[in-house]
Amino acid sequence: MPAPTRTPRTTWIDEGLRALAAGGPDAVRIEPLARALGVTRGGFYWHFKDRRALLDAILDAWERRSTDEVLERVEREGGDARDKVRRAGALTFSRDLLPIDLAVRDWARRDKAVARRLRRVDNRRIAYLRSLIGTFCPDPDEVEGRSMLAFSLAIGNHFIAAEHGARGRAQVLDLAIERVLA
Repeated sequence: MPAPTRTPRTTWIDEGLRALAAGGPDAVRIEPLARALGVTRGGFYWHFKDRRALLDAILDAWERRSTDEVLERVEREGGDARDKVRRAGALTFSRDLLPIDLAVRDWARRDKAVARRLRRVDNRRIAYLRSLIGTFCPDPDEVEGRSMLAFSLAIGNHFIAAEHGARGRAQVLDLAIERVLA
């Protein structure tokens, strides 16, 4: 008789990330996650002490995927600084990572520990932007302003519901990014 198979720790984390993106931290509950995975909750405790440990692991995974993995990929794929800025934004706020990022931002409004982690992640992201923009923009004040504008565009455009007339949203975003990277 084969040994029973345990649901891998990463599977619990991935399902937790999906729940977080869909409903915030209150949606990350052991029993609903177990149901979604088609397993019993007993397997959860093989990997995690409690729900808090899972939430920490979820934040660790979000941070790793949205910073370490993104920056490593951007650097591996190369290109000039402007290409790297565009790619970093596209990867960081991709269809997979954006909902998680937005959920973490909302969560950080109510949880100081999450807010500290978000600040660390955002500091790392904006430092990377500064380093790239600084390669083609020599004025430190201009670098800071452009970095803030680029970062604000990447995040803020998801909260703006305005229409853009004959131009589509994607075209207007491209124009804005071109202005920042000029």
